[in-house]
Amino acid sequence: MTVARRTIGAPEASRRDALDTREDLAAAIGRTPLIRLRGASALTGCAIYGKAEFANPGGSIKDRTALGLLLQAERTGAIRPGGTIVEGTAGNTGIGLALLGASRYRTIIAMPATQSREKIDALRVTGAEVHLVPAVAYADPGHYAHVARRLADAMNAHEAGSAWFANQFDNTANRDIHEVTTGAEIWDQLDGRIDGFVCASGTGGTLAGVGRALKARDPRVRIALADPAGSALASYVNTGRLAAEGSSISEGIGSSRITANFDGAPIDLAWSIPDTESVPLVHALIAEEGLNVGGSSGVNLAGAIRLARRLGPGHTIVTVLADAGTRYQAKLFNPAFLRDKGLPVPDWLDRAFP
Repeated sequence: MTVARRTIGAPEASRRDALDTREDLAAAIGRTPLIRLRGASALTGCAIYGKAEFANPGGSIKDRTALGLLLQAERTGAIRPGGTIVEGTAGNTGIGLALLGASRYRTIIAMPATQSREKIDALRVTGAEVHLVPAVAYADPGHYAHVARRLADAMNAHEAGSAWFANQFDNTANRDIHEVTTGAEIWDQLDGRIDGFVCASGTGGTLAGVGRALKARDPRVRIALADPAGSALASYVNTGRLAAEGSSISEGIGSSRITANFDGAPIDLAWSIPDTESVPLVHALIAEEGLNVGGSSGVNLAGAIRLARRLGPGHTIVTVLADAGTRYQAKLFNPAFLRDKGLPVPDWLDRAFP
């Protein structure tokens, strides 16, 4: 006799869901699940899914970026065993690079001192050497990307070929890995039944790569940018001008320039998303659906809701749950910090941290 069993959230076994093995850390990157976001789906009448990139071994979508950059560098001989990886990053790409290179390379990271303590600590735990620099605009020579490039140049001047500057913003191996993996996975997971994709842009790799992959398979898929306040990219898409207003507590997304990865991205729509819209979505995801995600995921979900409303009920939208909220606990889940920024504090958070 067969006994029917039901566990919350447990799907029927299938070939696609079968457990498998991976040869190493690199092979464990990607193939992340799509999670139906119940609240946003019910609100809009659409099927809204989040790509669970926090499930990557380094905890973020930037593991894919790091893998793409490093694979290309090894193929072209830009880095050799015993060499040094140098990168400027808001944190997550550096974590991915340091983990992937742990057995073969030294890693040096330049990052803004304004980034969360949790991310800074996570980088140091990997063994990476972290240089904290002031948060300044890209035009300033003190910007973390420029500092990283100078560090690599100085090392190479001392010993040619000893350091490799990963250059995630303008190295298009970034968007290429997202086109080949992230975008292709989304298409396959939904058997091509997708109407729109939306996410924020920092380097531009995810948005451009996924957009290219989906448009190549079906040009009707709508690609949208969710841009945090203070970034100039939404203005660029909508008006052709780089202009920014306001500010955001989100980290690792937004830009004041057009990177090589972002350039030519097939974007149909763009919105500037204020923190007052995105941060409550982060809190709702953990309180109502058990998904603990970072601030960029709130911006992404806000964009997905806007895109769903633009397309109308019955459509399928995908966005990205880029990393975990535990990397931003002192900001996103700190009532005093949120109040200081004029952001709402949910009752449950007040009770947890009175």
